[in-house]
Amino acid sequence: MKTLKFLTAALVASSLFIGCSKDDNPQPVNEEELITTMTVTLQPEGGGTDLILEFRDLDGDGPEEPEIQNGILDAGVTYSGSIVLLNEAGEEVENITEEVEMENLEHQFFYIIGSGLDVTTSGENEDDEGNILGTTFTLTAGTVSSGELTFTLVHEPTKPNNGLESAGGETDISVTFDVSVE
Repeated sequence: MKTLKFLTAALVASSLFIGCSKDDNPQPVNEEELITTMTVTLQPEGGGTDLILEFRDLDGDGPEEPEIQNGILDAGVTYSGSIVLLNEAGEEVENITEEVEMENLEHQFFYIIGSGLDVTTSGENEDDEGNILGTTFTLTAGTVSSGELTFTLVHEPTKPNNGLESAGGETDISVTFDVSVE
């Protein structure tokens, strides 16, 4: 009887030991970065004053509303655009754009033009496999109009894709600006 109890205890202990064994191939964790600020800079081709669209939400899901700076485009002008993402929540400002560009196969920006707004966009910079990354882009303002312009960064999209609807992945940040063309 003692032998049976001993064997049962040994069997239970060995199964616990095996069940708690170390995983020899742990998956790396790619932690989602906190993005508090998105700045879209639009430089008119041929010179002129840059247009800055900016979103700042330093308290994240806190009680304060985000600050959004919208803008007015000049009709018929083509702009060179760039997007900068920052984490300004800590003591030191962290440039998240650098990480997005380093991990370019895992990211893509999408530009969604709301109805009524007469602009066109195209991503300029590419990832390491020749697919659009989109931290730089071209925007052409058409005729007098107004509407929404949304910039969405997707983490781990399917590439290539036919736009945001077919990209899959997870949204890192999506910001909508009210834009006018005058």
